[in-house]
Amino acid sequence: MRLLLDTHVLLWAAGAPERIPERWRLLLESESNELAFSSASIWEVVIKRGLGRKDFRVDPERLRRLLVAHGYLELPVTSDHALGVSALPALHRDPFDRILLAQARAEELCLLTADRNLLQYGEPALDLSGF
Repeated sequence: MRLLLDTHVLLWAAGAPERIPERWRLLLESESNELAFSSASIWEVVIKRGLGRKDFRVDPERLRRLLVAHGYLELPVTSDHALGVSALPALHRDPFDRILLAQARAEELCLLTADRNLLQYGEPALDLSGF
């Protein structure tokens, strides 16, 4: 399975794996799955860390290095992805989450998320609480 991690899931995987239930970790640790992160997630960390958000204290440069070192594929944001946002109904206002969903759709990835707002879109958002 090809998986794109939502920013919070990415932060948990990189810095707080104890926050991830064991059944989710098994999915992330399976060698049969391809794990990816979006450059938009790194951008989100930079922006929200700069705003002083306590849940975004991680150093974005270190986060990226760790992800790449652990074999995560980096997914750049393309104009096709940006245009894909326009096809999404206005169910969720967070621009970072919307671009992640558009990327997952365009690249045929499952978006792993615990965000109930993203789950309103259905596929390709994958509710981690179901694992």
